[in-house]
Amino acid sequence: MGNVAAIVGRPNVGKSTLFNRLTQTREAIVDEEAGTTRDRHYGKVEWSGQEFSLVDTGGWVVRSEDVFEEEINRQVQIAIEEADLILFVVDVVNGVTDLDDAVARILRRTAKPLIVVANKADTYALHAASADFYRLGLGDPLCLSAMNGSCTGDLLDRMIALFPGTQREETEEELPRIAVVGRPNAGKSSLINAFIGEERHIVTAVAGTTRDSIYTKYDKFGMNFYLVDTAGIRKRGKVNEDLEYYSVIRSIRAIEGADVCVLMLDATKGIEGQDMNIFSIIQKNRKGLVVCVNKWDLVEGKSQQMIDGYIRAIRERLAPFTDFPVLFISALSRQRILKVLETAGQVYACRRKRIPTAQLNSVLLPLIEQTPPPAWKGKYIRIKYVTQLPAGQVPSFAFFCNLPKWVREPYRRFLENQIRKHWDFSGTPVRIFIREK
Repeated sequence: MGNVAAIVGRPNVGKSTLFNRLTQTREAIVDEEAGTTRDRHYGKVEWSGQEFSLVDTGGWVVRSEDVFEEEINRQVQIAIEEADLILFVVDVVNGVTDLDDAVARILRRTAKPLIVVANKADTYALHAASADFYRLGLGDPLCLSAMNGSCTGDLLDRMIALFPGTQREETEEELPRIAVVGRPNAGKSSLINAFIGEERHIVTAVAGTTRDSIYTKYDKFGMNFYLVDTAGIRKRGKVNEDLEYYSVIRSIRAIEGADVCVLMLDATKGIEGQDMNIFSIIQKNRKGLVVCVNKWDLVEGKSQQMIDGYIRAIRERLAPFTDFPVLFISALSRQRILKVLETAGQVYACRRKRIPTAQLNSVLLPLIEQTPPPAWKGKYIRIKYVTQLPAGQVPSFAFFCNLPKWVREPYRRFLENQIRKHWDFSGTPVRIFIREK
């Protein structure tokens, strides 16, 4: 599985700004007021051909002023336990504060690779001030400005050099890995127990009781799989114990380590923001998807009309990716649970599907001729040839044309829809590349 880096530090040193800079997004909320990051933030970073995950722990669980320090300590603890590399962000303008000292005390006990990031060094004159951070006893501080981006390349170079070598957990490579994911208490462990037919996981009615991600080899009914049960991904503030803070990075790892994710929804609750967050992690990692609506036996007055309405609502919420199977199950009464495995197997097969180049061209080129890309400033865009790229993680297609950079997003979506219409790629993302012929 991929490497995970965690950002730690006291409030208002610019953790979220650094996160946005490295992941090239604007996801974390950035505000002048201290402690505005209330959510875990997760992103993918690509640098010199390597990809890793970045988690912004900022202000994770701050509930009241008097436990400020304790909560920061907890974030640091989680980072130490779960991440492969820690970025300790400090503020060059303010120098070392008591809270920085407190964080450094905990960090000095870890053997994990660590970088002291001296942020807000917006001008070179401020670089000299970073010498103050040597007294934290954590090595050379690296000066940068997350706001204007200076020296962030140096940071990424150093991170790549410090990451341990990536290897996948030892399992037989050619078997599909299926992760069952969803918010706490959607019935993930019940589903896995129903598959395996034994009480392998602790199942209780308390949300968030599964602590670990576990690979389970499964070879019943003539099917071979690895099942990954993820520690529940959970919204903060729902529960006072700390289980879920430890589990969130593990859940990310479980999704990264899977080929197909079974997203469990609770039929009695519908789609909530938390489900959307999990879906976005699956999407960022381009994993196969099967959506399972669990606890369907508890829904009153079921009808086909209701099922259709439910499916429509799910596809609307998860758009623009809508080509995935939706199943209605009950893990407890074992309704249609075998169908879940069969469908996940089909999605895995779709991910590995290869389409001959001759077939692609004979089907798609006439369609492209009928509906060519819109002209740009009087220049006509001509797509001459299409081929499927060699086996990667997801089916990828290259379209060769004379003016690739003027092919816009709506037209890429049109091409993807045509591919999906003629070949079955249900449940798996499809990538479209436009290249110069």
